Amino acid sequence: MSASELVFLPLGGSGEIGMNMNLYGVGPEGAREWIMIDCGVTFGDHATPGIDLICPDPAYILEYKDNLKALILTHGHEDHIGAVALLAPLLECPVYATPFTAALVRRKLEERGVDLQILNILDMGARFQIGAFDLEYVTLTHSIPEPCGVIVRTEFGTVLHTGDWKIDPEPTLGPVTDDNVLRALGDDGVLAMVCDSTNVLSKGTSGSEMRVKEQLTSVISEQTGRVAVTTFASNVGRVVSICEAAYDNDRSVCLIGRSMFRLVDAAREAGLLPSNIRFIDAKEAGHVPERHILYLCTGSQGEPRAALARIARDDHPDLVLSEGDTVLFSSKVIPGNEREIYDLQNALVELGVEIITEKDAFIHVSGHPCQDELRMMYEWARPEIAIPVHGEARHLEAHAEFANALGVKEALAPRNGDLIRLAPQGPLIIDEVPSGRLYLDGEQLVGDGASAMRERRKASFAGSVTVSVALNKKGKLADAPIVALLGVPDETEGGEDFALILEEATGAAIARLGRDNDDDRVDQAVRKAVRAQINRYWGKRPALGVLIHRV
Repeated sequence: MSASELVFLPLGGSGEIGMNMNLYGVGPEGAREWIMIDCGVTFGDHATPGIDLICPDPAYILEYKDNLKALILTHGHEDHIGAVALLAPLLECPVYATPFTAALVRRKLEERGVDLQILNILDMGARFQIGAFDLEYVTLTHSIPEPCGVIVRTEFGTVLHTGDWKIDPEPTLGPVTDDNVLRALGDDGVLAMVCDSTNVLSKGTSGSEMRVKEQLTSVISEQTGRVAVTTFASNVGRVVSICEAAYDNDRSVCLIGRSMFRLVDAAREAGLLPSNIRFIDAKEAGHVPERHILYLCTGSQGEPRAALARIARDDHPDLVLSEGDTVLFSSKVIPGNEREIYDLQNALVELGVEIITEKDAFIHVSGHPCQDELRMMYEWARPEIAIPVHGEARHLEAHAEFANALGVKEALAPRNGDLIRLAPQGPLIIDEVPSGRLYLDGEQLVGDGASAMRERRKASFAGSVTVSVALNKKGKLADAPIVALLGVPDETEGGEDFALILEEATGAAIARLGRDNDDDRVDQAVRKAVRAQINRYWGKRPALGVLIHRV
């Protein structure tokens, strides 16, 4: 048997931002005890038609799931908890979380009918033993309640797994970063720090939520019509700031959007909402004078089904915005969402609404550390090894260089699937294990190679052609072939009927086969003939289906 060692394995979130999944193992190869930290999702886009959620493929750890002791959650953002309910039936291990994160996860487990007994609720700062791991939550600050780093103590040394964090000296909700624990940890010795890389390219600090609250209060005071504010519903501290800014300006607050209600309910359940936070019903809000109402809406990223998009389309059942009203985007533009957000803002402008974004006023700050905050964390923890995660390749490599410049002895920028030995004699990539993605297609989790995914992706770019043929007992056409086009031109450039051309090509191909026409040969012949004509007249490769009927 090989020697015992401490290993780190990212299966999601390294080389990308989103769907975080990280594993730690202790023991000899093949007999390691494992823990997982975070289990998140990312969201589908134009390249994944019909797919809303994407999560890491846990196939590697499923081979050792009898040795997977626990799933530890750092905080409640979707890219850290969104896959828990999807994968829990496969992982078959207990889940640990603080109260607010647990409230969010419990709702997901209930929706999918997963046994709630797997969920274990721990206090902020809790220390607990799981197998070979002595674990401790350390309180940090971020853009969601109860963000925690995880201190992972093992026989080989201590690892600080930061999760998502920033250093906010004046958060509007929750405690400040527990730097006393981090300083003491550094004094005791930290083998490695596995750390957030999102803002490593940005100098300075990310800024404080208290300054955002002050600016929101000021901006809202200048408005005379209705005010709508959109932000990330998970940023409960920002939600509280918006409410208090509204109250300071004699405005009642109305929540609009399901995810806003869901997050607020979870925050209230966890005892996080201040007692003065109250909301009025949307029906009641319609009778409040315009200068005394503020709507708190979902849809900051231009999501077409979110509340703000419906308002912009003028099809929301409870809310209308018009000239003299103002919408504040207390959020950032997440890369990839630019077109949707700008389309939304343009639609609001067409209604006569004034738009105010983070570019116009200090109404948003990031929840991730910039360089000055990273420098401070490294000064506190003083790790021997830096392992950047939670970032694209450019972030991870820049973070590794930054850590080296701060005096960290070793820095290694991993990619998903890199099995890294941290001790003894680390850091070293000792293997590359299978990693990939699973797609939630309706209610099914499917792999990237699933035929439905391939065909749908192809159809979304070049349409589809379906050819239906009916053959009699002699193998001849019983009727003319039928061709159905979807997302394909009806006519050729010369004005000819495209479907008719393909039908004639199909008939000719079958005639050439004679009696030697089993279904496979018919399928191949029709595909070859139809593809040739499509290429000749159009030059693209649509998804092609052939239906053969024997009559």
